[in-house]
Amino acid sequence: MEERERDRDGEGRARSARPRDGLGRPLPYGAEGVARQPEGVVRAPGLTVAEAQRLLDAGMPFHAHEVFEDAWKSGRAEDAGLWRGLAQLAVGLTHAARGNSVGGARLLRRGAGALAGLGAGAGAGAGEAYGIDVAGLVGWARELAGRVEAGERVDAAAEAPRLV
Repeated sequence: MEERERDRDGEGRARSARPRDGLGRPLPYGAEGVARQPEGVVRAPGLTVAEAQRLLDAGMPFHAHEVFEDAWKSGRAEDAGLWRGLAQLAVGLTHAARGNSVGGARLLRRGAGALAGLGAGAGAGAGEAYGIDVAGLVGWARELAGRVEAGERVDAAAEAPRLV
């Protein structure tokens, strides 16, 4: 078996160049994957929500998580919990759709707990932030986590939550 030199990004950090599928799973070199989300994009909150919703609707929650991660790392400190909780929900959906019921349910519950615990002072408010139905997402995530734990197979596009 031929040994490959480790993939590196432009700054020399280790970063896999393997293509990925819509759920973020690595594919063999040379396979056709889906375009990766560019990292470090600074978006207004409304654009973050719109782009994440587009990716969720397309059955690409792994990629939506990257959009939320950009928002949490580049946005206002008081909004970090909102974006981190949403990223956890997206990763939970990713794991569930990949067939990892334990990890999927765990991350869905963790994200739901984070969002439920935001309180009235978080971001634009705990009930609805930037048009996001936080309470509705908490209920969606907890309900889906229960179904995933019960062994139900999950299709990422069919289970995509409505953010607003």
